[in-house]
This record gives sequence, C-alpha cells and structure tokens, in this order.
Amino acid sequence: MSEPKVEKQKVVSFTYVIMDENGSVQEQSDIPTSYIHGVDGKMFQKVEAEMEGKHVGDVVELTLSPKDAFGERDPSLTYTDSVENVPKEFQQIGAEAMFRNDEGETVTMTVVKIENNQITLDGNHPYAGRQMSFKIVIQDIRDASLEEVGAGEVVEIKNPVIH
Repeated sequence: MSEPKVEKQKVVSFTYVIMDENGSVQEQSDIPTSYIHGVDGKMFQKVEAEMEGKHVGDVVELTLSPKDAFGERDPSLTYTDSVENVPKEFQQIGAEAMFRNDEGETVTMTVVKIENNQITLDGNHPYAGRQMSFKIVIQDIRDASLEEVGAGEVVEIKNPVIH
C-alpha cells in the first residue's frame, strides 16, 4: 500500500510556526490542527498549493506577501476616540471589543494605543500588511469522510468509551 499524500478530500493534520519579516516567531502550535485539502477553503491558497503531494513528516516552508496571507492593512478598520468615551474595562492595551456594522457583521477590535487621552482600536488582523513566513510539518493524512466533505469541515473522531 502506498504512503498517503496530500490531495483533494484528504484530512491533513499539521503543526506550524509563523514568523514575521525579521524571523521572530509570532505564533506556533505543537498541537496538530486539521483541514480538508481542496475542500474547506480554510488554508491560504499558496500554502495549500505547496502542501499538495506531500507526505507525513514532510516540511513545507514558504513566505507570503500580505496579499496572499492576512491581507493589507485597512485604515477604515481603525478608530480613535477620547478615552473617556470608552468603558473602563476596554481602557487597556490588548483589550478586545466586538462591534456590529450596518450589515449585521461583527468585527473584533483591539485596543492598540492609548496616548494623549485618546484611545485607538484596530479591527485589522494583527499580521495584516506584513510579510509572514510559515513552517509547516505534516503530522497525519487520512481520507475525509462523506460527512466531512459535505459539511466542508473536519469532524473530530471521538474515542469510544470502553466499559
């Protein structure tokens, strides 16, 4: 039997490291995360393309421009106001608040600056506008179930309870 490879309708589990333009680790997961290759659209297209045909244990390394990863910064997603107009619980760097727009969509904004009695919230992804590098190690590959393909997402398999 041949070794499974990353291809459409396979559940791919991987660990990863995301680094910024200076090589500093920004995010890391040693606990595998999974997606359905070519089905669920949860991976960046260029990352998914690089993973195509790889096997368990393979390492995928690539650098993506903002356009291909977390997007360019959108100045319309930043908001500055007088600090006294913001509830006390949000008056600290890193605090997150959820807002709903006129279309009913929610956006999470993070307090990124407090200075001169002004507070600035930012709804951009923290990595927006930045070139980021990815190091991915493929941990497991299996066939996606019909349920998973139909739902477009991985269904975690629960271990049966043995009495």
